[in-house]
Amino acid sequence: QVQVAESGGGLVQAGGSLRLSCTASGRTGSNYAMGWFRRAPGREREFLATISWNSRITRYSDSVKGRFTISRDNGKNTVYLQMNSLDPDDTATYYCAVSDTTAQIMANDVNNWGQGTQVTVSS
Repeated sequence: QVQVAESGGGLVQAGGSLRLSCTASGRTGSNYAMGWFRRAPGREREFLATISWNSRITRYSDSVKGRFTISRDNGKNTVYLQMNSLDPDDTATYYCAVSDTTAQIMANDVNNWGQGTQVTVSS
């Protein structure tokens, strides 16, 4: 059974940075895509970023492109989301996603979800 666990959320001031981490366990090998979503209160879940198994493909939503960077370390089965220039509008619960391809993640066709980590950006 695949388990997905996020960490790194917290409270940060506007303009600050945070790095989220997500570790996937229980899936054989590294041949899977990973990604990040978020859900803000009263809003639908939003795709943010995804990365292919070999890091050759990365995709971002327009809302975070240029501010957030996704990366992964297959030796640690971990994906990261470096978030810079944070804004109060980035306040949300952030979720890690695992699926076979980046296209599936972008289509919200996710095999495994994490429990989420809260990010709060104060003004």
